[in-house]
Amino acid sequence: MPAGHDWIAPDRARRSEALVVHEELSKPVISPAARAHLRWALTDGVGPILFARLLERFAGAEQALGAPAAQLALVKGISRDGAERIARLRDAAEVEREAETAAAHGVRIICRADPEYPTSLRQIPDPPIVLYVKGELRPTDAVAIAVVGSRRCSIYGSEQARRFGELLAAAGFTVVSGLARGIDAFAHHGAVDTGGRSIAVFGRGLTTVYPPENRALAERMLENGAWLSELPMQATVRGTNFPSRNRIIAGMTLGTLVVEAAARSGALITARLASEYNREVFAVPGRAQDPTSHGANALIRDGGAKLVTCLEDILVELGETGAKLRPITTPVATAAASDQAAADAGLAAHAPAPALSSAEQRVYDAIGAEPLLQELVIAAVHLPVGEVLAALTALELKGLIKRLPGQLVQRTTNA
Repeated sequence: MPAGHDWIAPDRARRSEALVVHEELSKPVISPAARAHLRWALTDGVGPILFARLLERFAGAEQALGAPAAQLALVKGISRDGAERIARLRDAAEVEREAETAAAHGVRIICRADPEYPTSLRQIPDPPIVLYVKGELRPTDAVAIAVVGSRRCSIYGSEQARRFGELLAAAGFTVVSGLARGIDAFAHHGAVDTGGRSIAVFGRGLTTVYPPENRALAERMLENGAWLSELPMQATVRGTNFPSRNRIIAGMTLGTLVVEAAARSGALITARLASEYNREVFAVPGRAQDPTSHGANALIRDGGAKLVTCLEDILVELGETGAKLRPITTPVATAAASDQAAADAGLAAHAPAPALSSAEQRVYDAIGAEPLLQELVIAAVHLPVGEVLAALTALELKGLIKRLPGQLVQRTTNA
C-alpha cells in the first residue's frame, strides 16, 4: 500500500455513499411557496375557502403569514378572537416536522404555485391548500374520468367498474377514484390491469393505505399513477373526511361516472359536486329492484347524469376531447398481455400466496380450475350468502379467482 494512503474497505465506502444518498433523499421535498401554504393548511380553523380570502386580502400565503391579528380580523369569516388564535397557531416548527414525515414516506407536498398541481383543481372554488403526492402526476392527467360507486357493490357492479376502468385507461384517460372497497377498487384494478394510469385520492394521510386489503393494489398504482391527499400525513380515517375527498375527485376530472350507488351514497355527493363544477356526470344503469342501483338510476331518471353503457357514450359527451381519444394498445398493456400469456402457459413465476381468512379459504377450496356456478359455491361452503360474496370479492382482488359470464367462477391459472 502506498505510504500516506489510508485503505478503506469497499463495503464501508459503499455504506458511506449510501448514507449520503439516503440523507439527500430524506430531505423534505417542498418548495418555498408550498412551505408557506403548508403552514396555513396545518392551522386549525383555516380551510380552503377562508384561505382563498386570505390570499385575496394579502396577495400571497407568505404575506398573510406576516399579517398581525388586527389585519387578519379584517378578513371575512375571522373574528377578533379568531384572529388572535390563528396568529398564535402559525407554527413553523410543525411545518418542518410535517415536511420531514412526508419525505420519509416518499411523499411530496405541493401547492397551486407548483407546476405539478393539477390545473383542473385550480378552477374549483375550494381547491386544496396543499396536496400530498406519492407517485407521479403528469400533464396528461388533465384528461381524467372519476369512477365512483357503492362499497357494497353487486357482482354486476364490480364487473362494470372493472370494465369501464379498463376501457377508459385503454383510451388514454387517467382513472381517478378513492381506493375504497367495492366500485373504487374494481375501477382501479381495471385501469392498472390494462397498463393504464390511475390515481387514488385518500380520505386520510398517506402514511397508511385504507382499507388494508387494498395495499397491494395501491402499490401497483404507483408504477403508473399516484396517491393524493390534502390531509396531514398522520390524519386517520373519519367520516367527515370523505365529502372533502370527493370534491377533489370531482374537481380534478373531466367527468364522474357513477357505476352503482344506493339512494343515500357518497358517490352521489361526488356526482353533485361534478355538476356544480360544470363537469360531466355519467351513470351506468342498474337493475330496477337492486337497492345498490337506486341512486344511479335516479340520477339518470332525473336528468342528473347521462346514461352510459359503453365507452363511446362517454367520448361523445366529451365532444372534441373525446374525439381525440380512442382505445389504444400501449406498450405497457402489450407487455401485460404477454405476461398473462406466459402465465397461462405455466411459464410465469409464482408470487407468494396471499394470506386468506378462514371464510376466504373455505370459498377458495370449493372453487376449482373448471368454471363453477356461484350458487353451487354458496351451497358447498355452508356460510351466509353475504359472507360468501364478500370472500369471492376478496379472492378476485387478490388475483386468485376470476368471475365469468353467467354467474360462473373459477381459479386463475397462476393461483
